[in-house]
This record gives sequence, C-alpha cells and structure tokens, in this order.
Amino acid sequence: MNPGRHLVVFVRAPRIGRVKTRLARDIGAVGAWRFYRRMLEHTLRPLTQDRRWWCWLAITPESAVSEKRTWPQDCLLIGQGEGDLGQRMARVAEALPTGPVVIIGADVPGIRPRHIAGAFKALGRHDAVFGPAEDGGYWLVGLKRRPRFQDPFDDVRWSTEHALTDTLANLKGGRTYALLETLADIDDGKAYRRWRKGA
Repeated sequence: MNPGRHLVVFVRAPRIGRVKTRLARDIGAVGAWRFYRRMLEHTLRPLTQDRRWWCWLAITPESAVSEKRTWPQDCLLIGQGEGDLGQRMARVAEALPTGPVVIIGADVPGIRPRHIAGAFKALGRHDAVFGPAEDGGYWLVGLKRRPRFQDPFDDVRWSTEHALTDTLANLKGGRTYALLETLADIDDGKAYRRWRKGA
C-alpha cells in the first residue's frame, strides 16, 4: 500500500429512489438503482483493491457511513458533509492525510486502475489532473495539495457543459494541469442506452 496516495470514490448509499435521480427519470428508479449497484460491485472493485493507493469512500448521506455491510471492507469511510459538489469535494480533499488525492464518482463504467495510476503519475509533474467527460464535466479530478491545498471548485456550474472550464479557470498562480482521456459518465437515459449498446 502506498501511504502517500489517496483515491476517493464519491458514493451515495444505494437506496431505490435516492441514487442516479436524473437517470431514474429516463429508465425508472429500479433501473437506476440496479445500474448504480452494478457500478459499486463490479466497476469499482478493481480500483478499491489496488494496493498502489489508499481507497476512501466519501459517503452521503452521512448516516450511511456507519452501515459497514454496505461498503467494501478494504476501503476507509468518510462522510461528504453538506453543500454542493464542489464544497463537498473540497472538504474531503482538505481533510485527508498528506499526499496527492484523486477523486472519482461511481457512475463511469470505463474507469480502470490504469486511469488512476495515470492520474497519480501526472500529479508528479502537475498541480492538478482531470479526466474530461463527454458532457463537458469531468469524471476524475486529482490534486497534488502541495505545498498546501488550494480549492479549485468555487463558483463551478455543476451538471453543465461548463463544469470543467470553470474549474480550470480557478487554477490560479501558475498552477499546471494534465488531461486524461475522455470517458462517459452515465447521468441520463441517452448515455445509459449508449453504454448498454457498447457494453
């Protein structure tokens, strides 16, 4: 285990009607719940079991942190806290022990350990790294956090095609960044059908 690297997966307690609500509007609450469970059980397993980094699950709602049977045994658990996505990511990134942090969501079927390893490698040369999503957002963000944490998530228009552009604009003071390959996150029925066709 590399004690200086932290992979954080932002997750929601897998309850019908509470996960992937935008997707649920297109395929139904049960279908969205099944997709989310599949992502938690299959796509994330190789990432959480990789010994090149510590794996953290940042969980919402906060009460679900204590539901130990719901979550993989080899992950550390932390609550996301309140606020918009940027406030929650900043809070978690600032709270973790020293070392670079990479944050992902649980709705990107194409994520593989090589992507996470590539992100940490990029943080050896850059202050930040992003995995662009097809919709203008991003499926991964990594931050060096050295010499100190600087919040790049202020005033980002989340869930829009401007999310990545807004975040990059927040990288002030000569901070550099790298981009990984573009992947699809599954937020709506159109993305879900495209993924099913290629799965």
